[in-house]
Amino acid sequence: MTGGRAVDPTPPQTPDGGPARALPLSFGRFSVLWAGQFVSSVGSGLTAFGLAAYLFERTGAATSVTLVTLCAFLPPVLLAPVAGMLADRFDRRLLMIAGDGLSVFGLVFILAAALAGTAEPWQIYAGVLFSALFASLLDPAYRATITDLVPEEQYSQASGMVQLAGSAKYLISPFSAGFLYPWCGIEGLLAIDIATFAITVATTLVARRPGGARPGGRTGAEDTARAGQTVAFAPGWRALTAQPGTVALVAILAVATFCVGFLETLFPPMLLSFSTPQTLGVIETTAATGMLAGSLVLSVIKITRRHTRALLIGLGAAGVCVIGVGLTPDTVVIAAFGFCFFAALPFVNTPAEVLIRSAIPNQAQGRAWGLVSLLTNSGYVIAYAAAGPLADCLFTPALLPGGPLAGILGPVFGTGPGRGIGVMIAFVGFFLAVTALALTRSRSLATLAPPRPDKDDCQ
Repeated sequence: MTGGRAVDPTPPQTPDGGPARALPLSFGRFSVLWAGQFVSSVGSGLTAFGLAAYLFERTGAATSVTLVTLCAFLPPVLLAPVAGMLADRFDRRLLMIAGDGLSVFGLVFILAAALAGTAEPWQIYAGVLFSALFASLLDPAYRATITDLVPEEQYSQASGMVQLAGSAKYLISPFSAGFLYPWCGIEGLLAIDIATFAITVATTLVARRPGGARPGGRTGAEDTARAGQTVAFAPGWRALTAQPGTVALVAILAVATFCVGFLETLFPPMLLSFSTPQTLGVIETTAATGMLAGSLVLSVIKITRRHTRALLIGLGAAGVCVIGVGLTPDTVVIAAFGFCFFAALPFVNTPAEVLIRSAIPNQAQGRAWGLVSLLTNSGYVIAYAAAGPLADCLFTPALLPGGPLAGILGPVFGTGPGRGIGVMIAFVGFFLAVTALALTRSRSLATLAPPRPDKDDCQ
């Protein structure tokens, strides 16, 4: 399609006329990089679970959990365009190593405070904020490196693997952390997360670009033309807004992240209000296996056409499942709807990433992904900032026995601890499902198209 990557469509040849092995080797390098990010994701998930349980145990307020999540997300969102620009100018591997390495010091600060006694909430917020400032370098560089290493026809497969690595923090970490937390406390979980840095560095160093190519495939003339620029967001913005459909897609993702942000940040307080950390860990892991199931299904059916339709169906199904999560305090029902929700996410994330990646030239990938992160993750920031106060000050008191909404919504959702948060989650799911239904007739989305399959693939 027009506006795709500016690469030679003819594959490199070996002296005997056969196809060169650059593509398999490149995908192998990506697999090594992916493995490191998988391990890092598990460590991050352990810390996130432990901090949420630790804060809720000591404060009993959802706001304390949402605030630490906000501290973790706000710097990457605000600094995403800068990180994207750096990813297009400098060695992306070194940026990933620097970001991951410096972010460790924030976790070390929290660990030191915990070992010295009870870590105060402000110390946790400060440590998480410091860590997130440097971790913001990671995502644009990582996503742009994928474009360096992976051929266009394997974008969908690579995107599925990226989603699987990201799901590790939900698939493996909660179950492990739920049982480790009572045994080793927040100190042990932090120590494990810090230790994963060595693995991340090693795998990132191995993931060299084929042929020593410069980041984004830029030429020396392009570097010279950009040398005098202090901020170069314009190329990424132009690439992102070249098609109305891409803008519409980013707006949809922002709405989706807003809704998912409510579920992500309120789910632990809702469960912990009437269960234990072990139960929370089991339910979160059970639900997250849906991500694995959805990714496996997606890898088998291999969506090659109608990516937009798959995205909207996945979005609507996710909304319905979110309603089910908030509907009842029954842990089995919550786990079942959570499983279906995570199973629907790959059908949202993978088509969206393939469509955006295919519409953006490679030389602008870093900056474009930085802007995409800024715009879409703003939904998370708004949700994290609003969810805690709304839950603590409005919905939780309203759904307690005798509360102002107990007589109206109580017969459906029940009353008592966690039921106000359940109502909030259900409302958000309804909004997500209605949004997906309303967008089925969007003309802007209809203009988006995935990369055309190779001729050999069609034979």
